[in-house]
Order: sequence, then structure tokens, then C-alpha cells
Amino acid sequence: MDKRRPNLHAWQWRTYSDNHQHPVNLVLHIIAVPIFIVAALSLVSGLFTFSFRPLVLGVIGILASLALQAHGHKLEAVQAEPFNGRRDAVGRLLMEQFVTFPRFILSGQWWRNWRRKK
Repeated sequence: MDKRRPNLHAWQWRTYSDNHQHPVNLVLHIIAVPIFIVAALSLVSGLFTFSFRPLVLGVIGILASLALQAHGHKLEAVQAEPFNGRRDAVGRLLMEQFVTFPRFILSGQWWRNWRRKK
């Protein structure tokens, strides 16, 4: 059963910095999130243009990006809360990729965490 998060962005942001401290995870995210964004745009383009290549490249890119991020998250001392079903996973992943991680970068928090690296 999905937990309802009326303000997913605020909920995710509260613990985001704690879940992104390890230097390898920080590097993997700085690489993987842009891959995810480009791959998602490619996937959407492939869907709208009925083009096979962007569709396949989008799926491969998204899966590769998520695999890299999952590996990085395993290194963290503070683990993220597990997903509560498919809907929760999709919502949280999209929010992280398109909103929370870019905010993490633009706010300077990524750099502050990097400077405190272990």
C-alpha cells in the first residue's frame, strides 16, 4: 500500500543531504542524473515520434542511470526509506531526478557535502 505524501518534494528534501554524503555516491549522482534526464527526454521523443532508436536508448539510459545511483546509495551510512510500491517509486524517482537533485546542486549542498567527504 502506498503512503500518501502530500508534499513529496519537501519530504524528500528534508533527508536528501543525509542520504548523499559518500564521495563515490556524490560522483555517481553527478554523472547518472544528467544521463537519466537525457534518457528520459529521448524516451519521450521516441514515444511521440514512434522512433525505435530513441525509445531503446532512453530505456537503456534510464536503467543504467538508476543502476549507478543504486550502487552509490548502497555506500551511504544513512539509507533512504524503501519504496512503498510502484507508484511511490516512480514518483520519488522522477522528483529526485528532475527537481531534488538539481536543487541539491544549485543550492550548493552537493559541494558542501563533497568538501566534508570522508
